[in-house]
Order: sequence, then C-alpha cells, then structure tokens
Amino acid sequence: MSRTRARRSQSRGRTATTLPQLPLRPVRNPYPPMAVLSDDQIEAIHLASMRILEEMGIEVMSPRALALFAKAGATVDQETANVRIDRGLVEEAVKTAPSVYTLTPRNPARRIVLGGVSINFTLVAGPPNVHDMERGRRAGNYRDYCDLVRLAQHFNCIHMLGNQVCAPMELPANSRHLDTYFANLTLTDKCFHATAIGRGRALDGIEMMAIARGMTVDEMRSDPGITTIISVNSPRRFDEAMAEGLMTMAEFGQSAAITPFTLMGAMSPVTLAGALAQQNAEALFGVVLTQLVNPGAPVMYGAFTSNVDMRSGAPAFGTPENTKANIASGQLARRYRLPYRTTPGSASNAADAQGAYETLMALWGAILGHGNLVYHAAGWQEGGLTVSFEKLIIDVEMIQHMIEFLKPIEVNEAELALDALAGVSTGGHFFGEPHTLERYSTAFYQPLLSNWQNFGSWTESGSKDATSRATDIWKRALAEYQEPVIDPAVGEALEAYVARRKEDIGAGEP
Repeated sequence: MSRTRARRSQSRGRTATTLPQLPLRPVRNPYPPMAVLSDDQIEAIHLASMRILEEMGIEVMSPRALALFAKAGATVDQETANVRIDRGLVEEAVKTAPSVYTLTPRNPARRIVLGGVSINFTLVAGPPNVHDMERGRRAGNYRDYCDLVRLAQHFNCIHMLGNQVCAPMELPANSRHLDTYFANLTLTDKCFHATAIGRGRALDGIEMMAIARGMTVDEMRSDPGITTIISVNSPRRFDEAMAEGLMTMAEFGQSAAITPFTLMGAMSPVTLAGALAQQNAEALFGVVLTQLVNPGAPVMYGAFTSNVDMRSGAPAFGTPENTKANIASGQLARRYRLPYRTTPGSASNAADAQGAYETLMALWGAILGHGNLVYHAAGWQEGGLTVSFEKLIIDVEMIQHMIEFLKPIEVNEAELALDALAGVSTGGHFFGEPHTLERYSTAFYQPLLSNWQNFGSWTESGSKDATSRATDIWKRALAEYQEPVIDPAVGEALEAYVARRKEDIGAGEP
C-alpha cells in the first residue's frame, strides 16, 4: 500500500474538530501602518544604502550571477567577486517587481496574497531540535516533522509552512528535502517554503508543487505556488548556493524573500540606523538579481534585524530594538512598493513567560509594521534552534488574538445598542437582555489556551498553567487532525518523483 493510501485509511472515522479556533479566512490589516521613522529618515537610510551598493559593493560567490550583473552594467571585480551597482539599476528593478502577488497551493481555497494589507503566518522553520514537555529536547526527526505539519494543517491561523519546521536529522542531508516536501504536500494542502540551497532543491520544490496542482512547471511560471527565503550572509555576501537557488526561483516565476541576517553588533553595525541601511542594501541587491533573471518575478523585502547580547554575543529577539526594526523595515518595504516579510522571535530556552513576552513584543512590531508574511510565527524557541510543541500552541493563541484585534469595530444602530441601554435600569445588568442573548455565543473571542476560571475552580481542575494546558491541546489537535484528500494518482506521482530523485542524488546528480 502506498504511503498516501495508508495515511488516508488511518485518518478515516476521526471526529470533526472540537478545539475552539478561528475559522479559515483571509487576514487583513485595516489600520494605518505605524511609523517610527520620518520621511527624511527613511530617505537618509535609502541614500546610505545606495552608497553601500555603489561604493562598497556586495560579494557574490556565483559565476552565473556575476555574469548577469556584468551584462547589466554593474562593476564586477572577478578576483574578489565584488559587485557594485548604481541606484539606477535598483530603481529599474523595483519598477518591474510586483507589489502584490498570490501563491496557490494544491487546494485553491488556501491561496494566500502577499502584499497590500494581507497578513499570513507560518510555522517556525529550520530548527535542528524538537521539544515537548513529555519527551524533552531531542534531535529533529521525521516523525515529529510530520506531526508538526499536521498541526499546521489543523490550525486555520497558520497559512503556510516554513522551510522544514524541524530538520529530520536521521535522513540523508542531501535528499531529506524530498521527504519534507512530500509531507508538506500530502499532510497539508497549504503553501510551503521550498529549500533554495542550490538549484536542485529549488527545482524539486517547484516540480513537486506542479505535480500536486496538476500543472506543468511552465504553467506555474505565471501562477506561483511556492516561496523561499534567501538568507544573505551578512555583512554583504551572497554565497553560491543561495544565489543559485534565488536565480532558479526567479527563472521559474516562484516567490523569494530576500532576508539579510543583520544582528546588530555582530553581522551589522551596533546602531539601528546603520543596521537598517545595511539590511536595505542587501535586500535590494537580491531584488535586483531576481529582476535581472526574470523581470516581474515575485519577490519580497525580507527583514531579520535584531541585536545580540553584548556580554556574550548570543542573539537576542523580541527586544525593543527588534520591535522597532520590524516597524521601520515595513516603512522601507513600502517605499519600494514591495511585499514585506518579517519575524517575531524569542531567545528563551523554554515555553515560558520570557518566550511569550519576547515573541509578542516582536509580533506587535510585525503587525504595526504591516508585515505581509510573518515568518517563524509559531513554535520558535531557543533563538530558533528548537521547535517546541507547547510554544506552537502558545503562539497560535497569540496569533488568533492578533487576528481578532485586526477585525474592524462596527458602529451602527444595532451595535450602539441604545434599545438595550434603555431596557436596563440604572444599576442593573445586561445578562438577560435580548441584545445580549442574541450575541452571547459569538460576541467575544473564545480562547484556545487561556483559562478564565476562578482560583477555586482552576485548583480543582488540576492547577495547570498555560504551558501544561498547551501540552493537552497539541495532543488533542493531533487526535482531531483530518488529512486533506489528495487524488491517489497525484499521491503516486509524488512518490514516484521522490523515488526517482533519490536515485539521481545517490548517483551524484545535484
């Protein structure tokens, strides 16, 4: 029996979801974006970025990319692989890059919009470790990977999968991306982030999404289905694998978010203005490369500016500086009319109060900065080195709070409730009013994780704190998980593709 058929038979007979959660719906930010920088300050950062690109340049470790820049008129030093580009090249690239685009997975109902006022949230991506309160910290593995993907499918507020929610360390490093793509495409029907470390991994993601959608790769050029994150090796370096992956995604019309890794005091200047100028230069350089490959290729402005602990050099997240950077980066992305990728995060080693308040601090920056793709939004722990099942649930609760916060306030005759006010005497209450009874079940957000019992009732029910309750919830969510239906022929075609590519890779092909 094939892997897809076996899983379908196991999922039959499960009951419908009973955990309280928000319905599946697009999320939009109806409020004006916050500005922490004036127009003059934004322009000063822009001009500093142009000086970085024109005078200092970026190292590009890909001969193919160097040739593209040289052809476009950039100054290319072949010995040092340094590329200097002028502001005119940046301006032309920004003109052809789309300000809004969509990603369509195998289920068109899960299509997401990147740009404008749309917001989308993803699971954490890339940790080598996994943790939960019952089994402790362990190396990432495929079984946990699949369970985390199931949780992503189960919760409506998670719109997309990141790149390998945990690395399945027991699988061969050169082919494990095939197994994770397969899980993404069969255990969920949502968009996912492909690994763009080199051309081969990017092409595999493109090919497999095309198979899942019943399309050809050529047909998907104008209707993208996947995205990737291109991590710049800050300061000012694009390594060969990232450059090749980026060019492949652009060539085939798939999305990429150019994301400098600018930790203040380590990989960028210790000042926020200097870090933003460097981030801006590196991000724009990547945008230019996508448009040299394929004018009109979908691309996002990515931001990952935070600071380090200057006593130890360890990364810090969810700091006031990180939050301000998330908002300021949104201002820069809007200056260039580009969709904006941002991130909340935490340096906490546990799913505790620190993990919650640091994540929430950065999440507010992402929301106020009008992020379109909030990456690493659920499950991030230990500075991104671990994915936590409990932290995933805590983050889902915070994301749902944000989604409800973003619902506009209605003001009309029914909402103003003057009849209800007239019907209640001074000093009375509204519990029995028809206006209340008509709305009591839907009037307020129903929490997934929060507990509103009084102390006595909470004690009698076990005195469980939020982290303990989160353990119960992720286990219950897995029990309620419903595997999305996939055409058996599509599932078998995906299996055949994975098997063939593993043979190719085993034979030494990229």
